[in-house]
Amino acid sequence: MFLARLPMTMNGVLMTLYVVTGLGRGYGAAGLVGAGVTLGMALGAPLLGRCFDKYGLRPIVAVCGIGTTVFWIAAPHLPYEALAAVAVPAGMLSVPAGSLARQVLAALVPAGELRAAYSLDTISIEATFMIGPAAGIAAITTFSPAWTLSALGVLFGGTAFLIWLVNPPIREVVADPVAPGPRPRLRSWLTGRLLATLMIAAGALFVLVGTELATLAALRANGDLGATGLVIAVMCAASILGGIVHGAVKRSLPQGVLMLLLALLVVPVGLADQPWWLLMLVLIPTNLLCAPTLAATTETVSRIAPPQVRGEAMGLQDASTRLGLALGSPVVGFAIDHSSPAWGFAAAGLGGLLIASAGLLHRRTPEPAADPAPALAAAAAGPE
Repeated sequence: MFLARLPMTMNGVLMTLYVVTGLGRGYGAAGLVGAGVTLGMALGAPLLGRCFDKYGLRPIVAVCGIGTTVFWIAAPHLPYEALAAVAVPAGMLSVPAGSLARQVLAALVPAGELRAAYSLDTISIEATFMIGPAAGIAAITTFSPAWTLSALGVLFGGTAFLIWLVNPPIREVVADPVAPGPRPRLRSWLTGRLLATLMIAAGALFVLVGTELATLAALRANGDLGATGLVIAVMCAASILGGIVHGAVKRSLPQGVLMLLLALLVVPVGLADQPWWLLMLVLIPTNLLCAPTLAATTETVSRIAPPQVRGEAMGLQDASTRLGLALGSPVVGFAIDHSSPAWGFAAAGLGGLLIASAGLLHRRTPEPAADPAPALAAAAAGPE
């Protein structure tokens, strides 16, 4: 899954550079294609998750792997209009490596070890973001854009084939298997508590993408763009450290509290945005909570959703995080354009809290009861 996520962290920057340098278009046009791919991923994640639940892993990964490979190999040969038109369906066919990884962990890892496993998975995500974009930029500046996009397609296809070959379990293997029972109705598991969890996740990603954008804007405004790599590396390292602690402790803070701290700690960062090393230091506390918040989100979704619909639930989690990403960049960017980078940090924290507010209010709602259908059927059958 680490390898499967690497090309996903490259595709945004590679598509932007290709549209701007290869097709001679502006950043707005490049952003439109990128937004289409992101929208497609958000729409496709729950649908693909439902297909995983119904048909299993191999057929879905095969279809997605072939579709994604064809798109990226064909992309450098398409005019801009065609590229923009197929961006959404191409995004929908992306292998949902994130939700798939969480399903596999839920199936393989004992319940008492899931916090550590999900924390390790989140740390793995941070590592891909430290490696992927830099590797993509190095490739497209060394080789031609057409060659780089085609190579990305081959990488997508290769990692999909590896997943297909390994075929990891996405359901728990029990010693005494019984019939899994009917698929629970949507209304029985998509409850207010689960929706609240998804809203908190969207708010957290709003904060994270907004913080990154405000950081870049502050460094650029202060003439410190050369320190960007070091600042981002320290932010990722802080998140990894937080994930290690979250996974190691026996009991951690709940998702809602972690999200609240994540957002509140970023609001005043703009008061100390120069020199660059001071900005780097004041960003550490909020980034320490990044990986724990994401891991706690996965723990909550995994605990609430029944096993029969876990793929769809994990897909909804992916969709909610992509919604937060899609909202964060333009909203925080608007705040920066019309004020200053310092207000960008405040917009990131307050905007994330606004999205998550309904979720935070419903966080104490009792967890849903199991689907009553099997129990009613057993009662109707009577004693053996």
